[in-house]
Amino acid sequence: MRPNIRTLGALKETGYRPRSVREEIRENLIAELRNGAALFPEIVGYDKTVVPQIVNALLSRHDILLLGLRGQAKTRLARSLVRFLDEWTPVVAGSSLNEDPLRPSTGPIQRRIEEMGDELPVDWLHREERYQEKLATPDVSMADLIGDIDPIRASRERLDLSDERVIHFGLIPRTNRGVFCLNELPDLQPRIQVGMLNILEERDVQIRGFPIRLRLDLLLVFTANPEDYTNRGNIITPMKDRIASQVLTHYPETLGDAMAITLQEAELARSVEVRVPRFMREIVEEIAIQARKSEHVDQASGVSARLPISAIEILASNVERRRVQTGDRSPVPRLCDLFAVLPAVTGKLELVYEGAQEGPTIVATRLIGQAIKTVFLRYFPPVHQERKGGGAVEPLYEKIQSWFTSGKSVTVTDHLPADQERAALGAIPGLRELADKYLSTGSEDEASAVMEMVLEGMHQHSVLAREGIHGSARYGDMLTRMMQDL
Repeated sequence: MRPNIRTLGALKETGYRPRSVREEIRENLIAELRNGAALFPEIVGYDKTVVPQIVNALLSRHDILLLGLRGQAKTRLARSLVRFLDEWTPVVAGSSLNEDPLRPSTGPIQRRIEEMGDELPVDWLHREERYQEKLATPDVSMADLIGDIDPIRASRERLDLSDERVIHFGLIPRTNRGVFCLNELPDLQPRIQVGMLNILEERDVQIRGFPIRLRLDLLLVFTANPEDYTNRGNIITPMKDRIASQVLTHYPETLGDAMAITLQEAELARSVEVRVPRFMREIVEEIAIQARKSEHVDQASGVSARLPISAIEILASNVERRRVQTGDRSPVPRLCDLFAVLPAVTGKLELVYEGAQEGPTIVATRLIGQAIKTVFLRYFPPVHQERKGGGAVEPLYEKIQSWFTSGKSVTVTDHLPADQERAALGAIPGLRELADKYLSTGSEDEASAVMEMVLEGMHQHSVLAREGIHGSARYGDMLTRMMQDL
């Protein structure tokens, strides 16, 4: 609730004491640590790695550089720091620099306090208003960040150009008594980085050659991608030296963390019910995991956590489209729906030369296949058994293979309702029994996806052939397909 205190005199009566932003954050953080509260409840997977480093930096009153690849929650971490600020903070009413009534920063406000005394009007600033961020781009100027002189106002009011009243302050001074985040620091031109050196250490500002001593009270947070050090720009050495703490971020270290992030961030509400089972969510997550290991993907650029988030949203939308168009009653996606997520994958990958030669669609399709194979082996026994002189198909899969060897084939498509596809797959001897034995979900709606995963797993082990395009796949005998190709 906003405090009902409107004058400097009333503020003094409350016993209010000025604190720097760093002290304020430090004291509130210590209180949170004592209470055992979750410090960053929206950040998953950093509790034992990144969060302790950030806590130590804040307790040390340090500026912070968050260094990591794309999609590692760097900006979200920076925005989360405002929760350690007081909910409401008193400021001098009308001050463009959010000045503390008991510790003013500029001459004009000091003169106002001398003139008005305890009748000086006081306003209150919510902590959400004390955070600002700027994306560093090559066209960012000192005027944007620090400020510039307004010669028209100087002339109109007959003021000297060194007078604080003729300065149009930029983003950083206007975030005084708050947290300022500069994203993608290497993209900032070196001359602008040089201009920020005093902000980092001495906290004084020079505008157009006029020395202006401002007691800026800020916590500065920067984000950077290691790739930027060589590709687009770099952080100048004095700048890196003055940023006291560098915190390295990372991608989720476990599948569970990755799935939790995707489920937290993805928007899965649809006009009809859509239910994505766990094994399908694992496959979606494995696409990103496989991409982070692929020799065709530029690992220096990274694979964003936004890939599985976008992919699972498209997967849900493909189910919604089918249900709306065909009246399908099943809310569960099938494996044939997975290839609808290609637009979410191809746009998130930076390919190396070999990958670019093959094309993003081929690389993305291969990644989806590898993801299915990995999850398949997580639930089902290996398709091949080891024997001297070469591997042979496990007896569990022989009955299924024999059906295809006899010349039969089956087509799965995201256009068909689930009951029709389930009937077609159920006609393959041994397929439903194998699916129920190793991945029984107790749901008829999920049975089609599980049976499809068995067929795709056999295809990924070169036991069955598959021809697929636009959400449809036809499975058949591998030998027959090879002879046709010849």
